[in-house]
Amino acid sequence: MTHTLRVIFAGTPEFAAAALAAIHEAGFPVPLVLTQPDRPAGRGMKLQASAVKRYAVEHGMPVAQPPSLRRAGKYPAEAADAIELLRSTPHDVMVVAAYGLLLPQEVLDIPRHGCINIHASLLPRWRGAAPIHRAIEAGDAETGVTLMQMDAGLDTGAMIQESRIAIAGDDTTATLHDRLAADGARLIVDALAR
Repeated sequence: MTHTLRVIFAGTPEFAAAALAAIHEAGFPVPLVLTQPDRPAGRGMKLQASAVKRYAVEHGMPVAQPPSLRRAGKYPAEAADAIELLRSTPHDVMVVAAYGLLLPQEVLDIPRHGCINIHASLLPRWRGAAPIHRAIEAGDAETGVTLMQMDAGLDTGAMIQESRIAIAGDDTTATLHDRLAADGARLIVDALAR
């Protein structure tokens, strides 16, 4: 099935790659993918592409890797170029999942239907980074995935939808990560299809 809603996707790790794959496989056009710049990793500290970049390149999607989206930050020229690219790329909505960069209001205002974040916790609990680790460390009995309309705060926008899952006694961050990534991918495709 092909959809007409055009989705710019912003994300970096495997959690985000699952959502990008689901969006792509559901037939939504993805005219641009934003991800973190390649980083040194492994014993040889060789530059490694993010999981999102690997998926996007494998499927012929245009990729941009700005180090920042804030004009007033450390990389103002790169941020300005990235913002111009966002403005000039026809799209309807931006989906963000574990991107790793804060989006300034200027960026949030570009997509016609705004920006939707896929967050691996039941917001408002565990806003910010490492929500899966934090839920396990705190001994939470359940966690989940929240879709939210993004605003300028950190995981503070209006909630669109959530999915709850129990945390089993033998769950690890890896097992929970995989279940939450699958739930997030399913939720975002359902939300975009509406």
